[in-house]
Amino acid sequence: MSDRDGNSFVWFLAGLGVGALVGVLYAPRAGSETREVLRSKAEEGRDYVRDRARQARDQASGWVDRGRDVVNQQKDQFRAAYEAGRQAYQEATADTSKNL
Repeated sequence: MSDRDGNSFVWFLAGLGVGALVGVLYAPRAGSETREVLRSKAEEGRDYVRDRARQARDQASGWVDRGRDVVNQQKDQFRAAYEAGRQAYQEATADTSKNL
């Protein structure tokens, strides 16, 4: 059984070698052309990633700005409500002290 496994492995390696040889013989481009195509595709990928990163950064910056605006609105509303409550309290205590 081990002889059969070894024989199968040899045929596997032979097929691998024949496939590699056929691939080299029938390659659609020369090595320098293939490297240039790979280089240009890598540059396209790099540019795409940069653009997407810039878009994500801009979008996050927009979200931060909107969040800051909402927080500032809430702070202004809280201050207005606090001042209104404070003024109402002072008026109520002033009226009470006048009536006494």
